[in-house]
Amino acid sequence: MGGDHGPIVTVPASLAALRRDSDMRVLMVGRADVLEPMLAPHRKEFGDRLQLREAIEEVAMNERPQDALRKKKKSSMRIAIDSVKAGEAQACVSAGNTGALMATARFVLKTLPGIDRPAMVSRIPARGGHTVMLDLGANADCIPEHLLHFAVMGTVIARDLHGDERPKVGLLNIGEEDIKGNEIVQLAHKLLGASTLNYIGFVEGNDIFGGEVDVVVTDGFTGNVALKTMEGAATMFYGALKAEFTRNIFRKISLLFALPALQGFKKLVDPREHNGASMVGLNGVVIKSHGSADAYSFGNALRVAMIEARRGVPHQITALLAAQPNESQPAQIASL
Repeated sequence: MGGDHGPIVTVPASLAALRRDSDMRVLMVGRADVLEPMLAPHRKEFGDRLQLREAIEEVAMNERPQDALRKKKKSSMRIAIDSVKAGEAQACVSAGNTGALMATARFVLKTLPGIDRPAMVSRIPARGGHTVMLDLGANADCIPEHLLHFAVMGTVIARDLHGDERPKVGLLNIGEEDIKGNEIVQLAHKLLGASTLNYIGFVEGNDIFGGEVDVVVTDGFTGNVALKTMEGAATMFYGALKAEFTRNIFRKISLLFALPALQGFKKLVDPREHNGASMVGLNGVVIKSHGSADAYSFGNALRVAMIEARRGVPHQITALLAAQPNESQPAQIASL
């Protein structure tokens, strides 16, 4: 029921996903008076692969996370996450209120053993493929151990989504030199260096797109600012190119020859292609779709959820974290 468009996006996307994947089942959670008329024509086609569970409440996009958690226990968001907790579903996908989704998922599902804070991770287009980046906004302030946990989570995601057997992990910093960065970044650098991960050291903002690193680790404040900057820059570049090619009749003619290249560029940087941010570190799979997602974009979020559920991402994170050396951060940092 969430997002900017609600069922007119989530229902068609789910039906299309069911047609693509014969082993998939969808449990739609929301208001029956809205959803049942949209699902009824497809009951015969999908049978028990398509189910409806009624929710009498909804979480508004501007609702405070603490209010949603305390007052909306019968919301579609809460019931969907409860279904994962109960084992009735293997993943939850929502385009709704991000803060409420994270707060509810953390309260209901809890974090994995050894994980203090869950993080948001997504794919960033890069030369030759993608870069996995986290945290993208769940944790504005982090201690060094959190960044180590993020690196473990990102390694599992990169391995499962992109097939990298030993993903290269970089720690985002203001320079690649060992002397650069604040105290938290410096201490995280030591923790990562002592880990079993394929840690390559500090990376800078331009390295995110270079293709030389598979996982970029940072705190949620920096990661969210970087993500929004990337999306804004991509939109500006594509718009500027389009404006230049349509400025006069001669450029419009040249556009005919350049159109395939422009379409390829748009597909590479289009946020719709990379929709589906994983809330990793939870004892279950929860995927956050862009609130403004269309059916195609929401379908990509569903695809990410299916991959993570089938690969057992939470179990892989637990196992990889348990394999790391027992390192504890200094008291002055832990007490922040």
